[in-house]
Amino acid sequence: MIFDDLTQRVWARLDELAVTPLAQFFGGLDQGDRTVLYVLLAVAAAVGVVIGRRGANRRGKRRAFGGWRFFRFQNSGEALVSNVLRHNFRSPDYHLMNHVTIRMEDGTTQVDHILVSRFGVFVVETKDYSGWLFGKAADSTWTQVRFGHRFKFQNPIFQNKRHVRAIQGLLDFLPHEAVKSLVVFCGDAEFKTETPHGVLTIDQLVGYLRRQTDDMMSLNRLQFCVGRLETTRLAISNETDVEHVESLARRFEN
Repeated sequence: MIFDDLTQRVWARLDELAVTPLAQFFGGLDQGDRTVLYVLLAVAAAVGVVIGRRGANRRGKRRAFGGWRFFRFQNSGEALVSNVLRHNFRSPDYHLMNHVTIRMEDGTTQVDHILVSRFGVFVVETKDYSGWLFGKAADSTWTQVRFGHRFKFQNPIFQNKRHVRAIQGLLDFLPHEAVKSLVVFCGDAEFKTETPHGVLTIDQLVGYLRRQTDDMMSLNRLQFCVGRLETTRLAISNETDVEHVESLARRFEN
């Protein structure tokens, strides 16, 4: 067979170029030289293992940190909303900012998404829930029912009011009505009471935003808003998140 003949010629060439010279080299060493060579090879192997493990650990830490960061800074629901906004609303008429932490007089507040546009500044609070939801706009808490269990959670409309107030304070050159609150549910939760105004599912989000066509600002003013927010927001970091958690604890323990 042609393939078998080629294989034999390749192995013969490898033997000529590598195996035979190596065998001759080792054969020319005395016992002491061989011992030194074995020690050097062992040390090189050990160093290689250590370097490989450290590299793997660094990569693992980066992956772990990256995964934690993504989960902490953007959970799956927030990432989904971010992707929808980014792919459907582009520059120059829109600018998307995610995970914006702003310092206020009584602590900090964290905004999931801010979509700055010529048609308004949309402050988006994202919720990823399943099951049945019960709640009215004026209720301080809403209820989730899932697998027969009931869970209370803060009314996200109230939660987002603080975010809106913070953005209005920073963009005080805009009329207050230009900063708009949106609560977006991206899970498969279903409202069993009337859905409050300003609350959308992720399937409704794009259509709602595309219907907002009244000009609120020029492109220059839009860029000014983005600059004000970018220079004021706190850095995305573990320390910022810890500070925000401590701020929440102080506010809710009073």
